[in-house]
Amino acid sequence: MTYYDRISKLIQVVPTTLVDFSLPRDPARIPTQASSNFIINKEQGDWAENLIFRAFNEASKNFVAVKYGKSDNLVAGEEGFDAFYREFQEELDSIGKRPDLLVFKREDFNAKLGYDISHNPHHTITEYVKKAIAGIEVRSSAFLIDKYEEAMQVKTEKFSQIALQTRDFILTEFQKELNHPSRQSYIDVLQGITPKTLSVTDFRVPSWSSTERLILLKSYFRKLKEAIKEIQKRDYLSITPKVEDLKVVYKWIEVFNVPHFYFQVFFDKVYGISFEHILSIISDSNNEDIVFSVEADAKNQNKTTIKIKSKAGIQIASKVEEPMHESVRKEMDRGRLLFYVTFKGGTAYLDVDNLANILGINTDEF
Repeated sequence: MTYYDRISKLIQVVPTTLVDFSLPRDPARIPTQASSNFIINKEQGDWAENLIFRAFNEASKNFVAVKYGKSDNLVAGEEGFDAFYREFQEELDSIGKRPDLLVFKREDFNAKLGYDISHNPHHTITEYVKKAIAGIEVRSSAFLIDKYEEAMQVKTEKFSQIALQTRDFILTEFQKELNHPSRQSYIDVLQGITPKTLSVTDFRVPSWSSTERLILLKSYFRKLKEAIKEIQKRDYLSITPKVEDLKVVYKWIEVFNVPHFYFQVFFDKVYGISFEHILSIISDSNNEDIVFSVEADAKNQNKTTIKIKSKAGIQIASKVEEPMHESVRKEMDRGRLLFYVTFKGGTAYLDVDNLANILGINTDEF
């Protein structure tokens, strides 16, 4: 069974409520204006790609990483961007989404084409791309993952304590009010709140306002509700493929039959996960809200995004040295100015055993 056959089999069991691979991807509108925040995110993404590109080629003797993903320095609002964007959309429909990097065995590496084939028309390099042993989509996140998870653990413990203490206080101090027949159902709610049920508990804050005591009691219910909401927020950093991206990644695999991977670059570590593993995770409903969640991403035009716990993957780099950064001024049309940050340098210290393992390479051969 080929890699493509395995992926095709997997997509048959992905719930259509999450991703319906039988439907065409949603048409995209050409962006009309870039923001400083958009350019910063693009700069950070370019830095992350370069980080993995450099680290891989410095570490491997027998394999080569080559830049492949469709990219350009143009941004919305600049001359030529509309044509670039239309060409990009046409390519998505014909061959799918190019991963940022391709990995070749050194004997298959085409020195004449070099280390960057991102600007080569896809029809001129089709047979070459099929020789790759892996395609890597590099994602970036402006977090230190270890510090984030430490902070989330402290936060969860803090609000759990607040919730449980508030529950006990209400049951102890407001017995008379709660024992009234119209309010006894809240006793059942409170008694059902335990350390194990905090993550799933929900209730409506009462609207009582006829006495000072009831107003005070209502305020404690509100405090309890707010603490529980904090506990129930997603507490992990994620690898975040948009639903529409899963479709165009599958299209690319269909054309080239090359294994596909996501690498998530944080400013302290790097995690990797295979596209095959992503499909396996989201095919199991028991993983939802534990290993992955489905959200409308406000940072990305509210597009539906599957957020997979980064540590469900494999640690690719145990340490990342942060890059240098500097401010840049960019003048757009009509004299509009954008100011953003660009990144240079930095080093990823690869865990070669894990990297080779996830890519299906024998460590001795890497």
